[in-house]
Amino acid sequence: MTEPTVSLPTTDAQWRARLSPDEFRVLRLAGTEAPWSGEYVNTKTEGVYRCRACGEQLFTSDTKFDSHCGWPSFDNAIPGTVKEIEDRSHGMVRTEIRCARCDSHLGHVFRGEQMTEKNTRHCVNSLSIKLDPKI
Repeated sequence: MTEPTVSLPTTDAQWRARLSPDEFRVLRLAGTEAPWSGEYVNTKTEGVYRCRACGEQLFTSDTKFDSHCGWPSFDNAIPGTVKEIEDRSHGMVRTEIRCARCDSHLGHVFRGEQMTEKNTRHCVNSLSIKLDPKI
């Protein structure tokens, strides 16, 4: 799933050298891009979405759906690629999702909204992912 030749940075300085300032803010500092601003909000292109930090395959285009929330949404992650962490920031309890390989922040997962048959919405920052289009 992952490109084996890609080594992971171990320091913030190394991550800053690899990522743009906005990517670093979202991926390494758990920031959020403004709603409706991301390049993948309305994308319908077939392919695989990879972690922008390490290249790990995270989501497939057939799990992407229109949630009308302002961020790309997926009802399933590729098994074993996303880890969940309780997030108590901003005065609420949510479930943060991170890349299981490099521990980069992706967004949050929500359950029980009745938007898909799987009843799950992985709400992901476009800055956290990179589409590898199907050829």
